Amino acid sequence: MTKLAQENNRGIYVLLGVEMVEISSNEAGGGGDGKRSTGCFCLCKKEDFFPEESFQSWGNYMKALGETKMRLRNRLTTRSSEDEEVNAMTERSHNQMKKTLTWFDLIWFGFGAVFGAGIYVLTGLEARRDAGPAIVISFLISGFSAMLCVFCYTEFACEIPVAGGSFAFIRVELGDFLAFIAAGNILFEYIVGGASVARTWTSYFATLLNYKPDDFRIHVRALPENYNHLDPLAVVIPILIAVVACLSTKGSSRFNSTAAMINVAVIFLIIIAGLTKANPENFTTNFAPNGPRGVFTASAVLFFSYIGFDAVSTMAEETKNPGKDIPVGLLGSMSFIICVYCALSVTLCLMQSYTVIDVSAPYSMAFEAVGMKWVKILVAIGAVIGMTTNLLASLIGQARYFTHIGRTHMAPPWLAAIHKKTGTPIHATIVMTLANCIVGFFTDLGILSNLLSIATLFIFTLVAISLLVRRYYVQGETSDSDRNKFIGFLVLIILSSIATSVYWAVSDGWIGYIPTVLIWFLSTLGLKLMVKQARNPKLWGVPLVPWLPAVSIAMNMFLLGSLDAASFIRFGVWTGILLLYYFFVGLHASYDSAMEEADRGNVEAGQPVTAVSS
Repeated sequence: MTKLAQENNRGIYVLLGVEMVEISSNEAGGGGDGKRSTGCFCLCKKEDFFPEESFQSWGNYMKALGETKMRLRNRLTTRSSEDEEVNAMTERSHNQMKKTLTWFDLIWFGFGAVFGAGIYVLTGLEARRDAGPAIVISFLISGFSAMLCVFCYTEFACEIPVAGGSFAFIRVELGDFLAFIAAGNILFEYIVGGASVARTWTSYFATLLNYKPDDFRIHVRALPENYNHLDPLAVVIPILIAVVACLSTKGSSRFNSTAAMINVAVIFLIIIAGLTKANPENFTTNFAPNGPRGVFTASAVLFFSYIGFDAVSTMAEETKNPGKDIPVGLLGSMSFIICVYCALSVTLCLMQSYTVIDVSAPYSMAFEAVGMKWVKILVAIGAVIGMTTNLLASLIGQARYFTHIGRTHMAPPWLAAIHKKTGTPIHATIVMTLANCIVGFFTDLGILSNLLSIATLFIFTLVAISLLVRRYYVQGETSDSDRNKFIGFLVLIILSSIATSVYWAVSDGWIGYIPTVLIWFLSTLGLKLMVKQARNPKLWGVPLVPWLPAVSIAMNMFLLGSLDAASFIRFGVWTGILLLYYFFVGLHASYDSAMEEADRGNVEAGQPVTAVSS
């Protein structure tokens, strides 16, 4: 079964599951550069990860470091094209992903991707810690912000239907450098999200068997607090799900749809059974114990409950009719989820006072407290199923992100390999699964949720900015006057949104909002009235431009201002690590790849963004 010795100059045999598959050097995601790439997960060489010219010798690498300033300038003032992302980049995987998904698949993928730890765990955590019964308002606020982001994603996914999702969207409109920063945070978002859901799976599985979550974890006193409850199930379950994700996207979709439908049945059961035990006093007494600040703090954390829809955008490359299927799938699933989240949060707070809600398994414990143990068991079953679909959709999304990043050589091109028979990104799936397992094994859910929200809000802000750039700036068509006015209005929208967020974070007053909100409003109005749109959407467009993306920017910034300082510090440390990797590896790899494409006559390396990229 391990006959990996049948190798020639152009390919090797790779063991995948129970089948030997021949993968040529180019088919392993080498980017078509002609350099050797084995495509084997177990037996790999340096050339599989660093085939670029800058990494062929120490002399080449030192020369590349000496050209860092020039190369950085090139990457800062360069952006990809739609054709480059849809055609040239996907060709680097050589084998194509299979177009098997419809709007029906995407609706259930969206539901499965979003419905998980957010509603089953964070509802109890934030109701008890920050918002009280006003948690329903927190869900509405974060849901509204998420829906704005969904609109922005939908237009991009229809017109740039590739596995890269927001990474590809930002790369086309804002250039390589910002795309890399977003890419690093995208991966960070998905690793943290997958790890948190895996740990939540353990919590509900323990509840199902009448155990406490920590009964399935190993307490190691020598490790720091919040990192010392080791979770073996958070390793085993993602590995099993990774096997399903590797075998077939359509098969994964069928499994996800069936499980999500079961979850919907459980949701209606929770609502109906819970309302039979409703006590209005639990909901009306001390409705918002920590005032507006508690409501918005909860909203920032609960935004985590809505993430996952961006994973659906990464499936655009496998969708039969992106222009129709993606809007229906994304907007349909998100609308339903917002309504259900609000209904579930109201039901929970009617059943129990927020002061006694269990933070680990709020719904199960609430039904046990009111004497409905049979419902508790069904809730636990539904929660475990929900966590499973959440993990599956998350893993599928992150693997496709990583695949497209590998196509650009910002990550090792070995990760771009698409399996010829299954049409799935095997290498990227395995790597992301390992990352999820490591983080989930050690890290507490409270830390994970805050980290995830800040990374997600940052990325969604960049996508909204990218949409404005897409609509108002087309190189060679937008006049210098319109370009300069657009840049000025966009900067004012961003700065006024940041100022509003900062004022919210440091002050309890209201007078400071008058200038910041007024500047935001006048800037958006000026953009609407004084700058001509340079591009109209071909398939499906976001309505109310520029108002909708401008509101999305402001909402995301405002929610960022509600997060704690420690989360920003951790976020800053991670971004610093990304920059070190970029300046020493990613910059030179992507530059070499772009120059090689330019030599072949492609346009990706030669489209300067000029002033807009900065």
